[in-house]
Amino acid sequence: MKKYIVTLTDEERATLEALTSKGACRVRRLKRALVLLAAAAGDSDALSAAKARVSVDTVERTRRRFVEEGLEAALAERPRRGRARKLTGRDEAYLLALACSAPPAGRAKWTMRLLADRLVELCAVEAISDETVRVALKRGSSSPGSASSGASRR
Repeated sequence: MKKYIVTLTDEERATLEALTSKGACRVRRLKRALVLLAAAAGDSDALSAAKARVSVDTVERTRRRFVEEGLEAALAERPRRGRARKLTGRDEAYLLALACSAPPAGRAKWTMRLLADRLVELCAVEAISDETVRVALKRGSSSPGSASSGASRR
C-alpha cells in the first residue's frame, strides 16, 4: 500500500502536461513531471520509473515531496552537497578575459599559476589553486596550452 498518493488538481495537471509537451526545461524537471503524471494516472512505481527512465527510488522521493511540499518543490532541484564554487560566473568570465589578454611583461604566455596569482592580486578571490583555474578555463571553452587561449600549464 502506497503511503504517498498523488492527486493532481486540474491546474497542476495542466501545468505538468504543458511542461512535458514543450520540452523547454531541464531534463530532471521533465522526468519528475512525467513521474507525477504517471503516479496520478495510477501507474505502479515500477511502471512510472520505466516511463520516465528513472529509478523506483526517484519515483518514491518525487511522490513524497509532492504530497508533503507541493508541486513546485517536487519539480525543483535541491541544493547538492559539497563545497560552494570558489569562482562565480562573473569571476570565471573575468578569468577567461584575463587569459585571453596579453601576458605579463617578460612572459610569452599566461601560466595557470600566474592567472591564479593575478586573480588573488585583483581581489577576485582570497585564494585559488592553479587546478581551479585550469578547470574554470576548461569549463569556459578555453583549452589551456592552445594557441588561441593564451594560457599554458607551465
